[in-house]
Amino acid sequence: MSGTRIAVARIIALGVLLAMSVLLLAAAKASAGKYQVAQCGWYVGADASWADTTGGAKFRSDAFCVPPAGSDPFAAAHLKSLTRDGQGTVSGTRYARWRWTAPPGTAITQVRGTWWHALHDGIEQRLGGVDGNGAFAPFAAAATTDTAPSDFAKGFSPPVMAFEDRLLCARGEDKWCSLDPGSWSALRALTLTVEDPAPPSAVYVMGELLNGGWHRGVESVHVADYDTGGGVRYAETKLDGARVALTEFPCAKASIGGGWLATQMQPCPTGITTVHSISTASFSDGPHNLITCAIDFADNGNCAPVRGILVDNNPPAHPRAVALAGSEGWRRVNGFELGWENPDQGQGSPIGGASWRIFGPNGYDTGVKVAPGRDRRSLSKLSLPGSGEYSLQLWLRDEAGNEAPASAVTVPLRLDEVRPQVAFATEDPVSQLVAEVSDEHSGPASGQLLYRRVDALSWTELPTKLLPGDAIGKARLVAPLPDLGYGTFVFRAEAGDAAGNVAVTSLRADGTQMAIRRVPPPPVAKAQPLPKAPKAPRAKSRLFARLRGGYGRGDSLTVPFAAPALLSGRLTGADGAGLANRELRVVSHPSHGALVPAAVETVRTGEQGGFELRLPAGPSRRVTVAFAGDAGLEPSRRPALELRVRSGVSLRAAPEELQTGEAVRLSGKVKSAGAPIPRRGKLVAIQYLEQATHRWRPVLVTRTDHHGRFRAHYRFRYVTGSASIRLRATALAEERWPYAPGASAPVSVKVSSSR
Repeated sequence: MSGTRIAVARIIALGVLLAMSVLLLAAAKASAGKYQVAQCGWYVGADASWADTTGGAKFRSDAFCVPPAGSDPFAAAHLKSLTRDGQGTVSGTRYARWRWTAPPGTAITQVRGTWWHALHDGIEQRLGGVDGNGAFAPFAAAATTDTAPSDFAKGFSPPVMAFEDRLLCARGEDKWCSLDPGSWSALRALTLTVEDPAPPSAVYVMGELLNGGWHRGVESVHVADYDTGGGVRYAETKLDGARVALTEFPCAKASIGGGWLATQMQPCPTGITTVHSISTASFSDGPHNLITCAIDFADNGNCAPVRGILVDNNPPAHPRAVALAGSEGWRRVNGFELGWENPDQGQGSPIGGASWRIFGPNGYDTGVKVAPGRDRRSLSKLSLPGSGEYSLQLWLRDEAGNEAPASAVTVPLRLDEVRPQVAFATEDPVSQLVAEVSDEHSGPASGQLLYRRVDALSWTELPTKLLPGDAIGKARLVAPLPDLGYGTFVFRAEAGDAAGNVAVTSLRADGTQMAIRRVPPPPVAKAQPLPKAPKAPRAKSRLFARLRGGYGRGDSLTVPFAAPALLSGRLTGADGAGLANRELRVVSHPSHGALVPAAVETVRTGEQGGFELRLPAGPSRRVTVAFAGDAGLEPSRRPALELRVRSGVSLRAAPEELQTGEAVRLSGKVKSAGAPIPRRGKLVAIQYLEQATHRWRPVLVTRTDHHGRFRAHYRFRYVTGSASIRLRATALAEERWPYAPGASAPVSVKVSSSR
């Protein structure tokens, strides 16, 4: 070839390269459903098969498609079919061919490339498509030698299953073509456009993010898919339309002309599995839509159905209005119950439980405990290992598992199960009695000193004061020593702490009996005393008193729970005239079992001798009124008045309508202001109203827990027709229960034998 022809050939090759680059750039922007395959050029090999219909006797192949890196990407690149030297002739219709076959479900719609050849004695190069029946239809043929590469392009309508380049003896089967001189055909820089109309198969998606319930943090989505055409190029997952994960699979491709072209007819894997780790932290709390799609190399996509998921990455705020049942003061029953209100969760997950931890003396620590339960608002049956002051930390967790210990609310728990220690001073009293009291937990809170003759039955209270001691947890009970007269007298000290524990003793600190014996002095002879001037006689006084409240009055009165009462009366002289501006002493002695100490109050009479004093709500008690007398009047005292207070109790029944044979659930609470619930629980009777007699009849008897709550159920077995039954709960009289029997408001349930 002359220098001029070589220069022309190079110019043509450069033009072909530029033209192919433009074509490939356009191919990169091809619409979905198609992709292009680059072959034998651009440093890309060939995904083609070669065959010889003579069984390899007359033809041979030669391929060189990937020049060294850095050199011209088309320098010497070729795919050739050649006749074999020294073989003489080849029969007509015999050929060798290069074939590019479309993957299953796809077809070739266009082919572009460069061809050149050296052809002699009936040998031709033919280019054509192969249909689904295997029939070859050539669209270009050459029968003469032309070694200058030239371009070709052909669109197929309908698309073909394969593209072939044949080197053929173009004569009848009964003729032959000479192989001397030898012939050859060549191709390079092929671009095949493959139509891939089918998207990937149904995308299979599973994983923890698709499980029910709420999700937080990073969770996984497992993706699987299959594509029979160009194969799956990538899978992506989106939340609310925003891509949150992408997996690109290893595909045979090359960046050519600014776009990606396949380097194999089926460039990507046909079956894929992958795991997407999705971070939900950047999304707001609440519901979101998740979709996962698979896209093949032709940009066909298929998506799994949209799935709704719930996301919550933020812990709840601290609990509101935290309250300890029975106040935060000291108590002697080892049982605590805590209630609170939950904060608004907005779009986030509901409250799913509470976490708590108790710290106490000597390094006591329960560790973190979890109390599950949707919208939980209380903790019950909390107990402490012993007496002392503890602190409970409480914080909330939601159903997504979020919690923030830093938001904990701290509540004090104070338990004192130990009675105070009390003992009289070892020294004999001179002018006053002293009893030392100590209590290391809740501390001394009340006390009373009493005395009696050893042969008397009743005790006499002394005006007692509780004075602070010389250290925390210590106090003294002090009372003036009474005028004892002659005889043996014993003394008793009663001391209570702030938790309601009471201790009683008649002993000194050294363990001996606290008693005083006074004997008259022996008679002695002495001069007759001068007669004393007689004392001026004092006038008698009379004291009248009664109780009023509720719907009654008198010496004995019963009032509802938490209701006050009024003490009223009059102080008169023997002539019945009112005694004005006299001080009266009123002492209220709570009934046995009450935690409150005896109360001492004073009231002054009015101009006509009358007086009134409001008695606050509280347990049942005895009320005494006394006038100490003065220089002109004798003392007077009113026998004890009896103020009874009914127990407070509530009752709920559910359901309100039921059939014969079904059970009604009964629950309620006995109120215990100023009194502890008995250790075995408070007795409660459930009663029904008998219509014929209008009397309340018992149904069952139950006991409350340490907090006064009770639960019971009753099954109606013998009701026929329809009946409205009224029920009530009655707190019964009981030893050391400082309240009179009291009943709840009635509730009604409707029972019928058929609905």
